[in-house]
Amino acid sequence: MQINGAQMVIEALTLEGVDTVFGYPGGAIMNVYDEIYKQKDFKHILTRHEQAAIHAAEGYSRASGKVGVAMITSGPGFTNAVTGLADAYMDSIPLVVISGQVPMSLIGTDAFQEIDAVGISRSCTKHNYLVTNAADLPRVLKEAFHIASTGRPGPVHVDIPKDVTAEIAEFDYSVELELETYKPHVKGNPRQIKKAMEAISKAKRPLFYLGGGIINANAAYEVRDLVRRTGIPAVETFMARGVLSYDDELLIGMLGMHGSYASNMAMSETDLVIGLGVRFDDRVTGKLSEFAKNAGVIHVDIDPASISKLVNATYPIVGDVKNVVNEMLELTGQVKPENYKSWRETVVNFANLHPLTYHEDSERIKPQWVVERVGKLLGDDANISTDVGQHQMWTGQFYPFTRPRQFMSSGGLGTMGYGFPAAMGVKAASPEKTSINFTGDGSILMNCQELMTAVEKKLPVINIILNNNFLGMVRQWQTLFYDKRHSETDLSVQPDFVKLAEAFGGIGYRVNTKEEFDAALKDAVKKDVVAFIEVIVHRMENVMPMVPAGGSLFNMMLLEKKGDK
Repeated sequence: MQINGAQMVIEALTLEGVDTVFGYPGGAIMNVYDEIYKQKDFKHILTRHEQAAIHAAEGYSRASGKVGVAMITSGPGFTNAVTGLADAYMDSIPLVVISGQVPMSLIGTDAFQEIDAVGISRSCTKHNYLVTNAADLPRVLKEAFHIASTGRPGPVHVDIPKDVTAEIAEFDYSVELELETYKPHVKGNPRQIKKAMEAISKAKRPLFYLGGGIINANAAYEVRDLVRRTGIPAVETFMARGVLSYDDELLIGMLGMHGSYASNMAMSETDLVIGLGVRFDDRVTGKLSEFAKNAGVIHVDIDPASISKLVNATYPIVGDVKNVVNEMLELTGQVKPENYKSWRETVVNFANLHPLTYHEDSERIKPQWVVERVGKLLGDDANISTDVGQHQMWTGQFYPFTRPRQFMSSGGLGTMGYGFPAAMGVKAASPEKTSINFTGDGSILMNCQELMTAVEKKLPVINIILNNNFLGMVRQWQTLFYDKRHSETDLSVQPDFVKLAEAFGGIGYRVNTKEEFDAALKDAVKKDVVAFIEVIVHRMENVMPMVPAGGSLFNMMLLEKKGDK
């Protein structure tokens, strides 16, 4: 059929099964928004900032497993969105982000609200397009969804000049995809898989190293089966929380800079690392030359560029984690769980020697308690998002995650301001679950304007603000490594968070005691409106354990015993 470019965008989104779009209109994308007004196939959520639109699409994608979609305009609309694109790229989140551009005749003239969007997005997207002909739009949009969701997922950016959205052309979405240079290798090499399983059967101290790629591949339950059948202990990265349930006896805990003592020691003592959907991030490995230095490495990943990029793989396997794990499951007969009994006991001893814990305080609520308490009161009924900082690490350490896609956080980029809009996207994707955002008094102000979006669109996100009147994680580093010179991290001058929430039409609570917190959380869940629960917590609490930057995993700073100086 002959339709204009703007109508093509709507048709493509409908045919892709999109039910929710996040965005913010402007001059260059106005033709598309005019068509959004006329359609009823999907809902559009107007955020109050373009960065928030991308983060909301990320949250939606992570909770639903679908491709998230966002729309923005040219110039500042696009530059505001770049942080979200970079965040999605680092964490391998499938998005299609459509931006308006000035008309073709004005490109390169420094026109009003012109920016080289494809040039800027090239380094922070999986792929990008500048569409110069409406006839190309069906193919480009179909390719965009395919590229975003296959192989190693990621954001795809489609930039459309305004005159192209008005141009009439043939719309045929049945066109076959022909991407000669893009053919993800999804099946693992059978011989390599066989060799890997043989290595596992011969190892004395094997260790599963589980990454966020497992969740992206929807492979968590297959991995649970593999761990159970082999009897091999497992550690999770921050991005993999929920792959195993918190109460799985074979789960040691989180690995890395703020991982548990037992997890980091197990990685230091293993003789075979079984890495599934991981990229050996610096926050996990610490000092590379000391990372699992006496171990062989099995590395399974969909992205061939990640294999042996940082840690040399003894058994490299390129393929979709779900496919590879299913093939590994067929060969588990040669693996004897009883062979690892002594190793499992060693791991338990590590956990008993320095358990993941904190010291209670009679005067102030400890932030770790808040995370644990939400887990006890809501548990599996909540989806958890976080901003970035100390509260983020405490959530990773202490929340009892039971399932994949329960936890959303900014891992690779570490974006303050991610949590609230992401939690809105999570709520839009999973309205039946309570959407909690753990945040800090620094992070929440980065995108607090989204209170208006949450009120208007009835997205009752509960933001739990762990208020220590500091940029907590930076303050922690200044305390430990900069001789307590707290340069520009004191946030003693802050707004009244209760009144701020109320000014937008939400509800606010200020909490000083455990009893007040319980009452506030229960009330917020019942009220079904966006909420701020400001919890006044211990100001100088540190996230422990901690591996200093560039240090070895086995050289951790540990929680001092009560009474130690």
